[in-house]
Amino acid sequence: MGLSSFFKNLFGTAKDSASDLATQAEVKVEQAKEAAAPYIDKAETFTEETIAKAKEVSQPILDSAAEYAHKAKDTVSEYVEKASDSISDVVDSAKEKTAEPTVATKTIVLEDTAEANEKTETIVDKTVDNIPEKE
Repeated sequence: MGLSSFFKNLFGTAKDSASDLATQAEVKVEQAKEAAAPYIDKAETFTEETIAKAKEVSQPILDSAAEYAHKAKDTVSEYVEKASDSISDVVDSAKEKTAEPTVATKTIVLEDTAEANEKTETIVDKTVDNIPEKE
């Protein structure tokens, strides 16, 4: 029995020592949390203030960007309207310029066709007159 008592005392003491160390560790962790709390609060406050300052500083920039975008939209719209008008003018001009030669071409073709028709009739008449009649 002496040997079993020895092991019980040995392991019991180790168990007690481990339990004591765990308790001491818990106490140290709690103390560290308490010591760090003011620094955590300061970090949170600093972060909140920094975000507020960033919002404050960026607001005029955002407003300016929105105003610039609006002006750019107006300017682009104006140029789009002018470009549309210019393109329309070019198309109308092209239609007019192509319509005039088309009419002139039709007139020339009709005149030439009529002239060719007359010449053909004359040739046919002469040819018919020169063909001897069969008796």
